[in-house]
Amino acid sequence: MAPNTRPKLSGTQLVHADDELHGPEVAPSLSVSTTFRAPNPLETVKEEFDMWSPKNHIYSRYTQSVSTRVERVLSKINDGYAITFASGLAASYAALVYFKPKRIAISGGYFGCHATIEIYKRSRQADLPLISIDDDFQPGDLCWLETPLNPTGEARDIKYYADKIHAVGGQLLVDSTFAPPPIQYPFKWGADLVMHSGTKYFGGHSDLLCGVLVAPTREKWDELGHIRTFLGNMMGSLEAWLLLRSLRTLHLRVPRQSENAYGLAQWLAKAAGGKAHDGIPAGVVEKVWHSSLQGVDARGFDPRTQLEGGWNATFAILLTNKEYAARLPHSLKYFVPATSLGGVESLIEQRVNLDTTADPRLVRISVGVEDLEDLKDDLRRAFQELASKLKAKL
Repeated sequence: MAPNTRPKLSGTQLVHADDELHGPEVAPSLSVSTTFRAPNPLETVKEEFDMWSPKNHIYSRYTQSVSTRVERVLSKINDGYAITFASGLAASYAALVYFKPKRIAISGGYFGCHATIEIYKRSRQADLPLISIDDDFQPGDLCWLETPLNPTGEARDIKYYADKIHAVGGQLLVDSTFAPPPIQYPFKWGADLVMHSGTKYFGGHSDLLCGVLVAPTREKWDELGHIRTFLGNMMGSLEAWLLLRSLRTLHLRVPRQSENAYGLAQWLAKAAGGKAHDGIPAGVVEKVWHSSLQGVDARGFDPRTQLEGGWNATFAILLTNKEYAARLPHSLKYFVPATSLGGVESLIEQRVNLDTTADPRLVRISVGVEDLEDLKDDLRRAFQELASKLKAKL
């Protein structure tokens, strides 16, 4: 289990971090205006526009009321300065523009980020070599560390890679999408920039697209704001409004999802190797990946130390054949057969349908806020039906 002294995400901060920015309404108003009335220069003193705390809005490409409030809340809970983008991949592209790396060290993880890097390479006249995170680093390198890792949910040692890249003058980006606050705080372990697909746990309801970059200083946030403005990849007004709504309950959703995922992963792991366990038939589950199953590695990295607020709620299982993996998502009652993760509903997918490099036997599970025993019962019944049907075929 994770330590008993887990950091607690403050519901007070989630509800009140943007208090200085709201008007008389209790629920935030949704403005769909792209442009705003300019103050009369004869009646007001002209001041330099401040994107962090605008006294008035000019154009929604820069700021608008709800996105400014969202960024204030995200900044408070991420211990930095957060800026939002139209999607997680939009944020990843902006990070590349920000860092201007000579080489990128990246291993595994979300296929979309690899594709974004390939698109970014088109804008460079020189080549942009890709290396492994375990290769030797050089000055100018960017280490792109996704942890916990998509799709398996395995944790990587942020401090180890931070020390390694900083020793040569490079920089570390941590994609912490699988571990939002209060699960993991990458700045604590040496990250230079933190990225989240806000579509996932920050959004939490499978109804918005969002990307987030968190900078350690206001100066770096200003630079990212300039990049976002002229890349033109800001969030829409409705998405920002939905995100602000969702953040109010982050402290309720994520710990529940974390507890459910831990219980489910531990239960499934007892059937790994094709063993029968608690109603799961023999010959179905080959392997289970999850940060809680890793233990301490050869370098002394213990995932419990880094994942101080609990365990990630998305992980993967390997079934004994690809037919099981194809049929399982469509044999369940409470798990929705769909891609993505982080929503209040549990999702399940045969990963190869989205990521062609995945083993066709691999199934990714995003655990929601349902009752754990109901989720177990659902999987147990589906496994039994699949095993029975395959046995009848033979």
